[in-house]
Amino acid sequence: MQYKNFGRRTGLRVSELALGTGNFGTGWGHGAERDEARSMFDGYLEAGGNFIDTADGYQGGQAEVMLADFIAPERDRLVLATKYTLGAAGQATVHTTGNSRKTMVQSVEASLKRLDTGYIDLLWVHFPDGHTPMEEILRGLDDLVRSGKILYAGLSNFPAWRVARADAIAELRGWAPIVGMQMEYSLVERSADREALPMLDALGLGGALWSPLGGGLLTGKYRNNEEGRLQGLNGFLTHTEKTERDRHTVDAVLAVAAELDATPTQVAIAWLLHRDAVSHTALVPILGPRTRAQLDGTLGALKLKLSTEQVARLDAASAIVLGAPYEVNAQTSVRIAGGQPELLLPSKLPVA
Repeated sequence: MQYKNFGRRTGLRVSELALGTGNFGTGWGHGAERDEARSMFDGYLEAGGNFIDTADGYQGGQAEVMLADFIAPERDRLVLATKYTLGAAGQATVHTTGNSRKTMVQSVEASLKRLDTGYIDLLWVHFPDGHTPMEEILRGLDDLVRSGKILYAGLSNFPAWRVARADAIAELRGWAPIVGMQMEYSLVERSADREALPMLDALGLGGALWSPLGGGLLTGKYRNNEEGRLQGLNGFLTHTEKTERDRHTVDAVLAVAAELDATPTQVAIAWLLHRDAVSHTALVPILGPRTRAQLDGTLGALKLKLSTEQVARLDAASAIVLGAPYEVNAQTSVRIAGGQPELLLPSKLPVA
């Protein structure tokens, strides 16, 4: 596995695939028992991975507890990321959820105990809570960085404009910077093409991409009535073939997989690795296996090479409507003529 800086503004070296631990535990009624989780962890490290992604609420806190034993002998070689917002307790209270400084500090202290570690490499603010000012979030993160309890901070599932604003505020005030953004991104969910990915490129932030298989849709298994997150978590964070675009996307993945004698999973991940290769910053897919067999099969994507034509086919099948102003901007341009800008209005555009 290759390594890269997580964004252009850090020296933090992470592997090109991260291991998500949402399935470490059975607190949600769907996941992996301890021995299976340990096997996945070991297999990921054996493949050269070093980027572990978890959260205080995964499996009601079980994921962090399991990881404590797994990471102990390997702590210094790992980049350990966790999240706060939703809380780990079964019953949410007013001071165990949300993004306030109080919740942030309590959540980090609790995660440090569950993980049995002295510091967290990367703390994600899991979701916006609709209440806490960005200035409060940023100052709290800065305090945690200065105290050494976390080393880096990022925002997860925030709209691009809020991430960009946070980046500017932190820079102007000399606070610990936002180093990355975590978001859902896959062939079946490409909303980030509109603003999030261009923002990451422009600001040099790292991107961590969750649900790279669309909750299992891109594996093609739901067409064969195989079980997965769709059944185990009652469709939570799972895509289905609701539209013609969804169907065309799955068709294209299956076709390319057949051409390469690969699995649809490997094709979907290889497409994301291609996106990372042409990006101006790091884009790291977060794998979310439930079994060692799933992990081993997915890691085969590291050796898979998509042709230019295959990438173009996958791009076309999964493309989204960007909407305004992006499509208008794509149809118009500004030319500099004699030092004066000339806007090409529709009437001046060449006819296709």
